[in-house]
Amino acid sequence: MAFINSYLTFNGNCREAMTFYKDCLGGELELQTIGESPLADKMPQQMKDSILHATLTNDKLVLLGSDMVANRGLLRGNAVSLMLDCNSEKEIKDCYAKLSADGVSAHPLEISFWGALFGDLTDKFGNHWLLHFDKNKK
Repeated sequence: MAFINSYLTFNGNCREAMTFYKDCLGGELELQTIGESPLADKMPQQMKDSILHATLTNDKLVLLGSDMVANRGLLRGNAVSLMLDCNSEKEIKDCYAKLSADGVSAHPLEISFWGALFGDLTDKFGNHWLLHFDKNKK
């Protein structure tokens, strides 16, 4: 079966954002700058340190990112959320606290009508996160 991975686009702060997510979620972060890529000679000098591709991975998470913005510019909306399905109550509480730092805690963690611990937030980079832990599944 195919997997779906979230790919986030930033406007020059991909390195900062992906490092923040690594600090919050753990895992291994790989960053490739434009200057390190075959595109280096085709791009303006000021873009050499921008991130062409970032990958954050841990046991079950793959989060991708880039500073490569389309010609129309970066548009933020509410059409994409990142769903984080946690393995424990401690994990969901830790992740929620870290991800919501300097962001907006829209819906604090609480037991949902379906019995799971659930909450959502918008992080300091404007990305929307849904956090979920189903005690009955574990």
